[in-house]
Amino acid sequence: MEKINLDRIVESVRTYVGLVRKSPIKDVVEKLHSTHKYGEALPNFGDDAAVIPFKDEYLLLATDGMMTGLIINEPYAAGKASVMVTVNDIYSMGGRPIGMVNVLASGDEKQRALIVDGIERGCHKLQVPMLGGHLHPDPEIEIPSLSVAILGVAKKPLRSHQAMEGDDLILAVDLNGSRGCRSVISWDANSGKTAEELLYRLEVLPLIAELELSCAAKDISNAGILGTVSIFLENSGKGGNINLDTIPRPESIDLKDWLHCFQSFGFILAVNPENSRSVLELFSSRDIDAAIIGTVARKDRVVLNHGTTSRVLFDFKTDKITGIRYKGSNEQKSLEKD
Repeated sequence: MEKINLDRIVESVRTYVGLVRKSPIKDVVEKLHSTHKYGEALPNFGDDAAVIPFKDEYLLLATDGMMTGLIINEPYAAGKASVMVTVNDIYSMGGRPIGMVNVLASGDEKQRALIVDGIERGCHKLQVPMLGGHLHPDPEIEIPSLSVAILGVAKKPLRSHQAMEGDDLILAVDLNGSRGCRSVISWDANSGKTAEELLYRLEVLPLIAELELSCAAKDISNAGILGTVSIFLENSGKGGNINLDTIPRPESIDLKDWLHCFQSFGFILAVNPENSRSVLELFSSRDIDAAIIGTVARKDRVVLNHGTTSRVLFDFKTDKITGIRYKGSNEQKSLEKD
């Protein structure tokens, strides 16, 4: 068994910039919550996309913005990533993309061309149309920006707040890849695969949702594996136990970096143990590495386990990551009446 210093892992996760930058989310969400009385969207407790009932399905509406450093240092990669991250948001919620739009600000022709080339490549790889957007052709090369919005549709959405006590936590990643862009710690499991291979792999998420094998999932964001799992549990109003020894990992990367990695394909699901075998088999049938890495608990703590040792990663009685924490059906009902 690999020797792991749990104290160092806890410290590295809690101070990782990809997780710490989530802290202001709660203030923004609370300020804008009063606007939710307009329209028919379902209450949102940390979902990566808004969920809007439409006929007998649900529209999913999401957006994402690229980090300035990534755009400056790797504009082509930023363009590709803007498509990938928003597409992943839709699939992680059991949906399928319909189309995208963008807002691009860059006054440098070379930089702008590389960003647009990346967007084009990403759209072809994931077979989603970029239908329009807005261009600011004035900003200096040091202050570009790129944001993308996406519309999708789901029959049975996977939510970010519906992990239940006793559920297995299943991590699904694609180990057939390599380190990604230089500007962030990332794992690229998309390059070298055809569009058909990428879509076949992603389609497992809506399939799991439609077979009702899970109702809760989230994609691994720039908070990394442990950060995203902890946000998932925070959003669900739960805690959990995570076994570091069962987390799938490629041999070419050390554990600390792997736990911080932004994944081009990475998802965490909460699954009733009765369904876990079926879910694992579905992932395996599509060459995806998936494993039960822990369980959802009623307590407010996220606990890391390695062999016979354990450490508390987060205690939501005193800690907050996003600060968005589902408290039960009464809270949801009150929001629906607001």
